[in-house]
Amino acid sequence: MIAIAKADTQPSWCPGCGNYSILKALREVLATGAVDTDKLVLVSGIGQAAKLPHNIQVSVFNGLHGRALPAATGIKIANHELEVAVFSGDGDMYGEGGNHFLHSLRRNISVKVFVHNNQVYGLTKGQASPTSDIGFVTPIQIHGQKLQPINPLAIAIVEECSFVARSFSGEPEHLKQMMLAAFAHRGGMALVDILQPCVSFNHTNTFKWYKDRVKPIPADHDCHDKMKALELALRWGDEIPIGIFYKGTRKSYESDNEVLANGTLVGNYFNGCSTPQAQM
Repeated sequence: MIAIAKADTQPSWCPGCGNYSILKALREVLATGAVDTDKLVLVSGIGQAAKLPHNIQVSVFNGLHGRALPAATGIKIANHELEVAVFSGDGDMYGEGGNHFLHSLRRNISVKVFVHNNQVYGLTKGQASPTSDIGFVTPIQIHGQKLQPINPLAIAIVEECSFVARSFSGEPEHLKQMMLAAFAHRGGMALVDILQPCVSFNHTNTFKWYKDRVKPIPADHDCHDKMKALELALRWGDEIPIGIFYKGTRKSYESDNEVLANGTLVGNYFNGCSTPQAQM
């Protein structure tokens, strides 16, 4: 099956939202045939970014706010032959879902995680998110954000996530290449943090703001060097690196599990290996 736009749906994002570019990139990636869309499951939680799977003609699971990763984990463990991809926003993934994000990194289960990071809450109308910069003024943080923003890439690298990358919705070809690389990755969790402007609620980190700062990671970067990857991840300001930061060598959760090594759980169940009758 070639994934196409659903004929009966239209995105409800604001005109100019970076989510449109991410949706377009995903459609083009799936249209290449690089991903078996018959085995693809898109998982999301709640938020503007989480609406993306509604516009793709593949299997979809839409869960609770911040709970996309537990749902994706359950799907992948039940049938690890499926390709499971999560689409989430910075609030959904790093805020409400922050604890699940940390423990998913620890497990290193083979799900692809694409985070639409616009440094603000869009669906709930503009409060600071976990990635908002210090001093960011909102209708709630009227004196500016006081909390230190989290660095999801640095956290992922420290926890030895198998694949860590960043892209920008304003660089569509680069974004497609990062998506393709993430889908091609085997051996654990793949994180792609995607910078994208929120035209309605973030008038600081605009399209131009990102465009003036994003710089491709040099071609000679050794993505297997954890300390060099971490050094790159800590750069944020006048220069923001985009590209593949890190590739680890940890075993994936499912490849290091003796039960899953014997086949998928769903396959074993329907083959009679785990049914109550077979155990009697």
